[in-house]
Order: sequence, then C-alpha cells, then structure tokens
Amino acid sequence: MERLLEVRNLCRRFGGLKAVENVSFSVKEGQIKAVIGPNGAGKTTLFNLVSGFLKPDSGTVLLDRLAVQDLPSYSIARKGMARTFQHMKLFPKMSTLENVMVGRHIHGRAGFVPSFFNLPWTWSEERRMRREALDLMTRLDIENLAETEATSLAYGQQRMVELCRALACSPRLLLLDEPAAGLNMRETAEMAKMISRIRDMGITVLLVEHDMSLVMNISDEVAVLCYGQKIADDVPLAVQKNPEVVRVYLGEENAQDS
Repeated sequence: MERLLEVRNLCRRFGGLKAVENVSFSVKEGQIKAVIGPNGAGKTTLFNLVSGFLKPDSGTVLLDRLAVQDLPSYSIARKGMARTFQHMKLFPKMSTLENVMVGRHIHGRAGFVPSFFNLPWTWSEERRMRREALDLMTRLDIENLAETEATSLAYGQQRMVELCRALACSPRLLLLDEPAAGLNMRETAEMAKMISRIRDMGITVLLVEHDMSLVMNISDEVAVLCYGQKIADDVPLAVQKNPEVVRVYLGEENAQDS
C-alpha cells in the first residue's frame, strides 16, 4: 500500500515544554491507524500539527507526497484531509442537514459567505450540496435526523453528525480526535463499526483514542506517544506486548510483574 500520510521529525514546543519531539510515522492508504498514549502525551498537539491548526517548529508533513505543514488548515482540507475534534463544534440553531452541508461548502464555487446569505446565483449549487449531504446521511443511517436541530440531539447522535460533516468534505484521510469520548458501551461499539465502514468506503483513518478495546479491535497499526516522543509503532498485538508501552500504562512495578 502507498503511504498517504508521512510525518517526519515533527517538533513543537510551548515555551520550555516539548509537546511533540522528533515524531515520525506514516499511514498507508486504506489503513486505520491509531495514536495512543497517556494524558499529556502530545496526541492532540500532534493532530493539530498534522491538520494545520498549529505550525510545527520543525519537521515535515506529507499528504500524498505533498508537503502541507506550512499550509493553512482550510487548504489542507481541500487537498483531502478532514478531521473531527475532541470537543464537538456543531453549529447551534442549525439543523443536522445544514451542519453536514457546511462540510460540502469547502468544494463549492460560490464560497461559504454567499451561500450562507442565500444569494440567488448560489441556489443551484446549494440544492446540489443539499442532495449530496442528504445522500451521505442516508449512507450513515442518520437521514431521519435531517431536520432536527443538531445541538438538541443526544450526545452520541451529535458525534455521528460531526463525523458525517467531516465526511462531507470528501476526504481521502480522516482524522478522528477521540471519537468515542463520552459514549456509552453500546455507542462505542456503534462508533467502532462506523469507523470500519468508513475505511470500507475507501477513506483512510487516523485516530486518537483512549478506549483501548476500540483501538485494538479496529486498528491496523498503533503508534504510542509518551511525553511528546514516539515509543512504539507496530501492529496492535505487538504494541500490547511492548515492554515500554506496558511500563507507561501500568507503571514500573506492574510491568515487571507482567
């Protein structure tokens, strides 16, 4: 498989804190790859660097062999990378369908502002985007929520709406920042199935997640961060048996006992 994403020697400091230090990894096309680590390991900072929400102090991010680390996030999105956030960012006072349609506007010719004000010359494009957004919602089995105000939905449903909006950008690579955060066991199982379905749709997935059951069940590879540094990068079974990973998660004493 070709490497869709390559991260090379990525570094980012905040004052004297090394949030991400010399991190390198790759994601092959068609994979589900997870990034795990304890709190404060630098996972979300890494996501922000890869997706253009933060600029690295040094290092390179290659999306389909194109360096994107100096591009703004909206330009990276147009080149095929979309993401969700640990803390959901749905638009209040807008329906579920309208929230999903926001993701389609990145590919529109009219632009977000003219479409938002519903100018006459944007109507045909708006109708097309509505059809495309509704078709995507149907594929994800949430079309029955189309006219419901998005922020009034149950938490798990809001997660699905945010996921659908990211997919509306038509990404080749989807970044999921803790997609199971706040979900109960049933919702987490549904999210795991959804992520696998997304991969089956031909979309490569890179995710940060604390739920180890979800990570180990659906991931092809797992990278592990600790204090901003990568300490492991392998298939799930090998990562589970890695002594350094065991030490980080269980502590020195428990790691020796195991």
